[in-house]
Amino acid sequence: MWRVTGETGAEATVVETTAGTGPVDEQDCGDAAIPGPRAPWVRRLAAFGYRAPAPAPQAERLVPPMPDGPGVTPAVVAPSPLLLRAGIRLPDGLWSWLCRWSGWLGPLLVALFGGLLRFWHLGSPGGVVFDETYYAKDAYALWHGGFETNWPDNANAQIVSHPQVIPFKSDPAFIVHPPVGKWIIGLGEHFFGMHPFGWRFMVALLGTASILMIARIARRLFRSTLLGCVAGLLLAVDGLHFVMSRTALLDLVVMFWILAGFGFLLLDRDRTRARIARRLGDGPDAAPAHRMRLGLRPYRLAAGVCVGLACSTKWSGMYVAAFFGLLTVFWDLGARRLAGARRPYWTTLIRDGLPAFVSIVVVSAGVYLASWSGWLASSPVPGRGGYGRDWAVGRHGLSTEYITLPLAGKVKMPFRVDMTWVPESLRSLWHYHSQMYDFNVNLHSPHLYQSNPWSWLVLGRPVSFYYESPASGQSGCSASKCASEVLAIGTPLLWWAGVAALAYCLYRWALRRDWRAGAVLCGLGAGYLPWFEYQSRTIFLFYAVAFVPFLVLAVTMLVGALIGPAGATPERRLVGGAAAGVLVLLIVWNFLYFYPLYTGQVIPLDDWRARMWFTSWI
Repeated sequence: MWRVTGETGAEATVVETTAGTGPVDEQDCGDAAIPGPRAPWVRRLAAFGYRAPAPAPQAERLVPPMPDGPGVTPAVVAPSPLLLRAGIRLPDGLWSWLCRWSGWLGPLLVALFGGLLRFWHLGSPGGVVFDETYYAKDAYALWHGGFETNWPDNANAQIVSHPQVIPFKSDPAFIVHPPVGKWIIGLGEHFFGMHPFGWRFMVALLGTASILMIARIARRLFRSTLLGCVAGLLLAVDGLHFVMSRTALLDLVVMFWILAGFGFLLLDRDRTRARIARRLGDGPDAAPAHRMRLGLRPYRLAAGVCVGLACSTKWSGMYVAAFFGLLTVFWDLGARRLAGARRPYWTTLIRDGLPAFVSIVVVSAGVYLASWSGWLASSPVPGRGGYGRDWAVGRHGLSTEYITLPLAGKVKMPFRVDMTWVPESLRSLWHYHSQMYDFNVNLHSPHLYQSNPWSWLVLGRPVSFYYESPASGQSGCSASKCASEVLAIGTPLLWWAGVAALAYCLYRWALRRDWRAGAVLCGLGAGYLPWFEYQSRTIFLFYAVAFVPFLVLAVTMLVGALIGPAGATPERRLVGGAAAGVLVLLIVWNFLYFYPLYTGQVIPLDDWRARMWFTSWI
């Protein structure tokens, strides 16, 4: 049986009231206040399988129990009735062990599947693809000199030639993105060499790890191992995530750190609420709810480090710091309100606001500054250090005359301050950042594959990373004319289902006060909404990979709603489970159908045209 728990005006969730033998299916979130079982509408709903909720202990309202695992799953688990009906009976010890560790075994198997897809023929195409021309070479320069350098015009051809020539030079180059993503790409080059497999290895590894992460995150978010594995599978078969996992660009790295930060915040939420539950005892208590300090929160500090690493890969990560900082504060607000604090907003502000700011914003800023250590340690002698490293040498320091503010634009400062006391290296770095900022916000060069963020969710304009049209007999072409393309586009059925899922999450968050839907929307908003401020800038659909995990979580939540709560009638569960299964299978089929376009396979031109569902995809 299941019961609905929650807190007034803040959040509600569902917990299992009896131990099960397999994965927990938690899909439905109820309201915090539900009429008693004698209410007329409750009696009417009982005919359709509705069961009135029972009062939940305070500890379960704060931290609903996890579905399985050591310390949760019994030492001996009864055999599965479903397997028994199929004539399968595993040894009792093995079955109990599988149930106990299913929370790890399922996600690991899904991650293994996704990893095999991503590493299979990772070195194909065998040349430099799209913006790999920047990041593969910048990564090599960072590992061999500590800062990015210029390369000759024919460097790509020399790098992929046989015998290979790497025309590395030491003169500094102007770049527009922080270094962490390129350091990570360079790690693969360091171990596997300066060729396509080498510069794509670490991105593929992070893409595979993110599948495991989202499976574990969804399991914790929805308290369901089944839904966790569904989320992992959906991410594994998303076309955009797949293509970006096999291309040495920065956006997949940004996605990885954003997802990792979100996972650490979830861990912090459970750990903090468990601490509150231990201090409260059996019920709410206003005095300790107001006074209690929540102590050191290492998971939130780890989230701050991850956000800092996202910012240190691309500046779009800065918005994540703001979104996640507010998210963790609102979670603390909900916890204190549930604990009984009479003035939860004030209590949260004075007790939790500043620590959250330090953990997320200050820590991420420190990580960002540290990421420039290679540039800062380079020589201030002109031409021998990083680009602009010598700018402040011997120069009088003065604060900026103009600053750029969101919405307000460029604002003139009323006065300027002498800044000569600031170390020359930091003033040079600040000046360099002002040049990077001007480039990024004023990038308006037309591009064939640019798109507007309004069209991203419906995959209006994907990006072709690579295209060749071999004739018959060339490159394995068996038709009169063939095509070979790497198209950065999400799995269409997954993304279009994601639009419906986001609408469902908005409903759950706004009208049913479901904190999980709010968390998913927060993560998606952090990676998506800031781009609407730069609609006139040259931007691309593949930037959307940063919020793909949260789109997947939204679809997973919708799948859970289709299956229905465990207390529903068998008929309801059968129909819902069939509908959810059909949706997942259709998404997997859709990924397989587009697989040749994700991997650059040589296919007949007619087959390529059959996959161009819209003219805007060409």
